[in-house]
Amino acid sequence: MAIVTITKENFAEEIRNYSGDVLVDFWASWCGPCRMLSPIIDQLAEEYPQLKVGKVDTDAQQELAAEFEILSIPTLILFRNGEVAERSVGVIPKAMIKQMAGLE
Repeated sequence: MAIVTITKENFAEEIRNYSGDVLVDFWASWCGPCRMLSPIIDQLAEEYPQLKVGKVDTDAQQELAAEFEILSIPTLILFRNGEVAERSVGVIPKAMIKQMAGLE
């Protein structure tokens, strides 16, 4: 499944009203650790089409970053049926993300 760019305008449609799991990467283009995590997120989106994957650019979407209290990036949040189910801050290995998302 393709990665969805999440904005405040499409958040309700893509996440809040979605019945299923959505892994969301809160990131910024200037963030080195975010650039390290990005290829892993891309791989997961490709390998697990049943998992919806989205990215939120925290610079462009400051309201969403504030709403979910994003204080450090990268932050991954797993939404399950529109609600926050899991959260991780910093670069973590692919295996840990798979476990967090229930893919293991």
